[in-house]
Amino acid sequence: MLLKEEFKAYGHRLISALHPTTFEITKESHLTKRGDCIIAIKSEKACLDLDLELKKLIRNEGSRIRIILCCEGYIEEIEASGSPYLLLTNPVSIVVRKSKYIDDRTLAILSNKAARDLDRKFVKEISKDEAVIEITIEVYNEKV
Repeated sequence: MLLKEEFKAYGHRLISALHPTTFEITKESHLTKRGDCIIAIKSEKACLDLDLELKKLIRNEGSRIRIILCCEGYIEEIEASGSPYLLLTNPVSIVVRKSKYIDDRTLAILSNKAARDLDRKFVKEISKDEAVIEITIEVYNEKV
């Protein structure tokens, strides 16, 4: 089974994408240099806003998640796992983690990429003010 959700977020000149274990998409409209995990701001969605059926599938044991990020012709694909323990309730952020750590912002765990693993050409595009980042979250209840 596959469910997917699409939405937009925006770039910012202070995006550095240097965090070694996570990346974050936020509804916040500002960014500081300390936010080295943030890869998009002014997101149309946070964990709380995601479709209920999508969240249900994310919480299935063994679910797989693919996050696709597109900006100016550059595409990043991230593979991660869901978990029955995910809360998916944060009204501001979505965080994808390489670790198994879970809080209300966590969309997925055991990711194959964090912010610093993103292609630097892609990062150059998303570090432009008002760059449009198209985000797709695909959820499968089996390995993809």
